[in-house]
Amino acid sequence: MVNIEINGKSLSVPEGSTILSAAQDAGIPIPHLCFLKDINEIAACRICVVEIEGTQRLIPACNTQVEEGMVIKTNSPRVRAARRTNLRLILSEHNSTCTTCIRSGNCALQTLSHDLNIHYQPYKLQPERSRVDLDAPVVREASKCIKCMRCVQVCDKIQSMHIWDVAGTGSRTTVDVSFNRLLKNTDCTFCGQCVTHCPTGALTVRDDSNKVLRALADPEITTVVQVAPAVRAAWAESFDLSPKFATTGRMVAALRRMGFDYIFDTSFTADLTIMEEGSEFLERFTHRGKYRWPMFTSCCPGWVRFVKSQYPDYTDCLSTAKSPQQMFGAVAKSYFAEKKDIDPHKLFVVSVMPCSAKKAECELPTMKDACGDPDVDVVLTTREMVRLLRSDCIVPTDLPEEPFDSPLGTGTGAAVVFGTTGGVMDAALRSAYYLATSKNPKPDAFSAVRGDNPWKEATFNIPGAGQVHVAVVSSLASTRLLMEALESGSANYDFVEVMACPGGCAGGGGQPIHEGEEWAAERGALLWELDAKSKIRFSHENPEVKTLYSEYLKAPLGKRSHQLLHTDHAAWSVPSQQEES
Repeated sequence: MVNIEINGKSLSVPEGSTILSAAQDAGIPIPHLCFLKDINEIAACRICVVEIEGTQRLIPACNTQVEEGMVIKTNSPRVRAARRTNLRLILSEHNSTCTTCIRSGNCALQTLSHDLNIHYQPYKLQPERSRVDLDAPVVREASKCIKCMRCVQVCDKIQSMHIWDVAGTGSRTTVDVSFNRLLKNTDCTFCGQCVTHCPTGALTVRDDSNKVLRALADPEITTVVQVAPAVRAAWAESFDLSPKFATTGRMVAALRRMGFDYIFDTSFTADLTIMEEGSEFLERFTHRGKYRWPMFTSCCPGWVRFVKSQYPDYTDCLSTAKSPQQMFGAVAKSYFAEKKDIDPHKLFVVSVMPCSAKKAECELPTMKDACGDPDVDVVLTTREMVRLLRSDCIVPTDLPEEPFDSPLGTGTGAAVVFGTTGGVMDAALRSAYYLATSKNPKPDAFSAVRGDNPWKEATFNIPGAGQVHVAVVSSLASTRLLMEALESGSANYDFVEVMACPGGCAGGGGQPIHEGEEWAAERGALLWELDAKSKIRFSHENPEVKTLYSEYLKAPLGKRSHQLLHTDHAAWSVPSQQEES
């Protein structure tokens, strides 16, 4: 332990601690802007400077370790003046059009300006010229970038993709796509983790809400919206609703007030995914010699882009099952359209997802199987849905609870946990066990794959099939470690679930942003709780899925289900590390 003094308060702190962490643990606030613990501690913004007795220069608290006998002042007149000057210099290069910025009211720079009592700007404003590219789901506005390096560090350390980098020199120094490329021409997975960790509006997810508003206003278009499992765990955060009011029923009622004709639960096709993916796994597992191993889940588009660009030799190991989002679009524009006698070309399918990569997934050329049009027309993130509700002056607490529509609105507990790491594996094993034995396992028999550990592994016995070695991994840096272990032969699995975002969809790039906080674990815990309370906890017991098979698909892995619910991942490519001229 090291003995120090902060603002006259004597403290004993662990050796190796930074001044900032020591102060935070002691309840002493130090303003900061670029800092993210264990991710970005490079003192890029110089807002967290403090004064140390006996030291002439002010030093950043975020990356300076404590030393025995340090006497630290965190709020002296000299420190306050330096922070304001540094912040004004940052603001002089920032496009401060806050009223039209998507992060207004939820911007670390805006909050800090208020906290440091910045009321005027003595420096000339010279924001960087922006080159906005709306062809990719992730959008960068250079004029709002404050060069904090968070995106660089998150992409490098958490996702291992190295998409962002420092560019230019001197006064032209900025952060941009590495190797001077356009984002759409990189192997970016569009996971959106850079967006959720950006303190300003420099990085955002492309807003597609106007497309939805146009469809809602067209009397000749039938609008259908599906809502992903992870959205129900996060949508009410922006309204500060208590768990009592943050119900799925109120979310459905709010969407109905917006004008959607039909509101469905993506949990329905999450159950359908389990039926197809579980059947596919058993087919492969009982005919091991015909396939390469392991089999990977394919419901996360960020992961699919990752494996196709980083480890393309493993593409044939992906399950051929589409994601629940794309299965829903295909079923809506075929089975549902026939059932309701609707022209599928006039059916507009909207997805509300916790994910930014879903926007790229719905635009793939291989996702047009139902009627020739895209199976899913538009993807909105959770944040976009909230903005639309606010723009319509909808107050969720004033609404009565309403159910999802039928016949695509019923989901099981197994489907709900798709939204958190380990959920897909847990759900798949529940139904795989049944498909192999004709008996249900205990619903919590596979709980070893749950939890926040970014790389989990377990072995389960499925009678009649054998010992199944499984792994669950979330975040692309952890995924890369797993892939390297597979390539070196130090790991060997039969079935692997991969989620690109830490914590799974609950921590997706389209979820509500809480500055400096990670909420994936809390949201995931809520989803497991909803599963435990569900009346039906097995995908194969979903009555509407049974009806779909009996009336339309006939059987898992059948001819029609292959046409609508499966895809050839090798039929499209991801840009490699090519440079642009």
